[in-house]
Amino acid sequence: MNLEKFYNSMKNKEVTTPEMLEFFNKLSQDALKITMEINNKYHTPQEIIDLFSKLTGKNVDETFRLFPPFYTDCGKNITVGKNVFINACCKFQDQGGIFIDDGCLIGHNVTLATLNHEMQPDKRQFIHPAPIKIGKNVWIGSNATILQGVSIGDGAVIGANALVTKDIPKNAVAVGMPAKVIKYIEG
Repeated sequence: MNLEKFYNSMKNKEVTTPEMLEFFNKLSQDALKITMEINNKYHTPQEIIDLFSKLTGKNVDETFRLFPPFYTDCGKNITVGKNVFINACCKFQDQGGIFIDDGCLIGHNVTLATLNHEMQPDKRQFIHPAPIKIGKNVWIGSNATILQGVSIGDGAVIGANALVTKDIPKNAVAVGMPAKVIKYIEG
């Protein structure tokens, strides 16, 4: 297994194999090293950009901002656009893919979870990935949780403590558990 095979497997939503789980463990160990570096001492904004680029394996734009601590169990399947801000204590389970477009604001303690487990107890170690896609200029409030396979449309607002289990349309304001659209932003 290599990164290209990993990306293809996740893109195709393939159920995990023992080979994949072994590769996940390697990626997790790499992510732990980098997030420990991010979280356990002061870094300049440029150092944060460099460390996040190393974590994701992709060049992160100079406009990216992150307030540590930050947690992820993979790192290599996160993509962020320009002018993205991630506030403190966020947790990204990114094996299935997390795509954050330009201008997004992600509040304190937000969880993005791209994996789910098999329901049958004897097969529970099998993982089902599905990406999370966050459109341009989305604002996700503190303590929100976004589940696997969810897309959030451009300009949407996700209220604090929301549990997002289904797609949210463009310019919608969604709140609650599970999140429901309560209004649309005009403009």
